[in-house]
Amino acid sequence: MKITENIILSHGLKLDEYAKIKSLLNREPNYLELGIFSAMWNEHCSYKSSKVHLKKLPVKNKNVIQGPGENAGVIDIGDDDAIIFKIESHNHPSFIEPYQGAATGVGGILRDVFTMGARPIALLNSIHFGSPNNLKTKNLLNGVVSGIGGYGNCIGIPTVAGETKFNSTYNENILVNAMAVGLANKNKIFYSKAKGINKPVVYVGSKTGRDGIHGASMASAEFDDNSEEKKPTVQVGDPFTEKLLMEACLELMKEKSIISIQDMGAAGLTSSSVEMAHKGNLGIELDLDKVPCREENMSPYEMMLSESQERMLIILEDGKEESAKKIFTKWDLDFVVIGKTTEARDLSLKFKNQSVASIPIEALSSKAPVYDRKWSKKKLSKKKISLKDLKKVKFENAFLKIFSSPNHSNKKWVTDQYDQMVMGDTIERSGADAAIIKIHNKDKAVAVTVDSSANYCKSNPNNGGKQIVCENWRNLISVGAKPLAITNCLNFGNPENPEIMGEFAENILGIKEACEFLDFPVVSGNVSFYNGTNKNNIFPTPVIGGVGLIKNLKRIQNHRFKKLNSQIILIGKTFGHLGQSVFLDEVYSLREGLPPEVNLSNEKNNGEIVINLINKNLINSVHDVSSGGIILALAEMSISSSIGIKINKPKKLSNIFEFFFGEDQSRYIVEVDNNNSPKVEKFLKENNTYYENIGTTQKDFFELEKELKISVKDLYEANNKWYNNYNAFKS
Repeated sequence: MKITENIILSHGLKLDEYAKIKSLLNREPNYLELGIFSAMWNEHCSYKSSKVHLKKLPVKNKNVIQGPGENAGVIDIGDDDAIIFKIESHNHPSFIEPYQGAATGVGGILRDVFTMGARPIALLNSIHFGSPNNLKTKNLLNGVVSGIGGYGNCIGIPTVAGETKFNSTYNENILVNAMAVGLANKNKIFYSKAKGINKPVVYVGSKTGRDGIHGASMASAEFDDNSEEKKPTVQVGDPFTEKLLMEACLELMKEKSIISIQDMGAAGLTSSSVEMAHKGNLGIELDLDKVPCREENMSPYEMMLSESQERMLIILEDGKEESAKKIFTKWDLDFVVIGKTTEARDLSLKFKNQSVASIPIEALSSKAPVYDRKWSKKKLSKKKISLKDLKKVKFENAFLKIFSSPNHSNKKWVTDQYDQMVMGDTIERSGADAAIIKIHNKDKAVAVTVDSSANYCKSNPNNGGKQIVCENWRNLISVGAKPLAITNCLNFGNPENPEIMGEFAENILGIKEACEFLDFPVVSGNVSFYNGTNKNNIFPTPVIGGVGLIKNLKRIQNHRFKKLNSQIILIGKTFGHLGQSVFLDEVYSLREGLPPEVNLSNEKNNGEIVINLINKNLINSVHDVSSGGIILALAEMSISSSIGIKINKPKKLSNIFEFFFGEDQSRYIVEVDNNNSPKVEKFLKENNTYYENIGTTQKDFFELEKELKISVKDLYEANNKWYNNYNAFKS
């Protein structure tokens, strides 16, 4: 087939990139080779627009075993235990076909974790939809939640935490980010680096079909009015086969058979073979006649670019083929030797006894384009927010409007779709600051959480990047965990737009600064660009997934009040910052001003103070203050425990709206027994930590002096009514 300009562009390649391909090959590529370059050089696989910035992120500390560059990150949690975790996006597929897009996103991230030798112990997600009033939202919401639940529930991995948000910026490009966490022996981690010459290359798992072809390329381009036509590029998942594949791989890993192993994810057989060969500085030769296909007359192009699910590529030690095959046959999975490693450092493909492609591995990997794209620095708003300029509202009305809004209502309608308790080790689940998973048969646990804040990152990308790392840090601290490391999923618009690229570049710098200061490295992640339709880009939405360690199960904490008449103490200073706040957005439909500043010293100091109080067993409950301010944090503590509160008006900040709705950072609310109150206050004073006594717990009523009095029962009803009225799971 003659390669025309239209064919080049339809593969997502620029004309100058095609010229580079010809230069690397010293000839014209054939159609199959063009498809392979398209798969490996697209944004999703090559990170060509983000590499120069991602290199700035801190990726190491004493807990990190493996940072970015592998299927997932690995951290040491002691006792020869390791946690393997990563977050990935499946945004474009989920917008086109919400159920399968979300389901295969879960399947893909699970394979990233168990391919390294870990048994998955938890799933999390961060899902963002357009306005609830948008005609597409309800269907997308229904499909995505059903897909996440359907896959995770069937494979038997608990979905324990996440976030569901609505914003009109996602009307034409939803976000579906899935995170998986696994447990492994730190001395038995498996990597994807190929080693040795003439080693058997083995295809295992499901058969290859025509689903998912050009999936990675589709994820590396903006949508337009014809996005519906891309449905054939969405993969189809089978969680029952994935369960078999997981068990077969973990069984094989008990033997000394595997040299390297790689999930066939984005770009399928192409990316898995190229990545393994590149890391090992070797070549790979494949006989495509041996690839197990579920459809007739599949071409080499279709085989190499298919993104059919539940498949792995393994390089075995010599002589281990038969014993390995017995394991996969027992689990009713395909096991076929389809090639071998070579000294030639090429990707060599044969079909019907003919050579159909021969490409230097380096041309597909290290010589792929890398762009240091032009970017413009964000012009920060100078507008000051003054409540004097806004229509007066009653405090109670403002509070109830926020607490019953889509973004702050109870998400039980989502989490009820997920099995959160399967495997029996879930201690805290959705609704807590962070979910907690017990390490089986041991007196320790890991805490996991995901966070994002698009409006902060849009108004001040650098500060927003810092803030979302700190929010994640606080959530882990609040359950008694020592924060160890993060994974990130960086969802942005078109990187060819200098303004969008500027948002990305500045956001990375903010994340870098916070991670370095908090010793909270980035060990894995994903960049998702081109999130937009018809040049309408989403707000910058970095999602941070964090993991922390709880060394003693007796030191687990949560945000549920425990007793009546105990003291409520606010740790951290309140300045009443309302710029970019939930209060302005929900009550006045304003997204104005700058987000609150992040003081990293205060974040670290206040977090360490709270962990000390937890370890000293001096507090009954704790909750971080974030979106919605103090009043929403208190309300969440109240309804989760069915215990009321009586709060005093602030003494040092006269405006109650600023005090209770302000979103200043570095703050925690702690509940303290009366007999422990002197000890806590003494400890806070000795450590020069700002605090305020703001009230006490009480029976039945949620009360703010002269401004608000509502029964806890009615408060709970207000928090639950929106989703009942929206009737999310009915068309």
